[in-house]
Amino acid sequence: MNKSELVDALATAAGMTKSDAGRAIDALFATDSGVIAKALKKGSRVQITGFGTFETKNRKARTGRNPRTGQTIKIAATRTPGFRSGKGLKDAVR
Repeated sequence: MNKSELVDALATAAGMTKSDAGRAIDALFATDSGVIAKALKKGSRVQITGFGTFETKNRKARTGRNPRTGQTIKIAATRTPGFRSGKGLKDAVR
């Protein structure tokens, strides 16, 4: 399912216009200004009971290897977003 299909499905399920559904999805999932992205940027978790949890994970600095040259390189520590599915979502998929 892509974004336009998600907008159509949300509009149908919630009885709203497609433009309202599109704005709702953008407000929630936009990568720069969405509710989830802003919370993760602050270091907060976004927990939706029965669906799952969005949270950041800290990755330690480590050494890696350039596969082309074989040269050892340093990979800096970073924070990455992650998602853990909840029990309700897991049960629905099974």
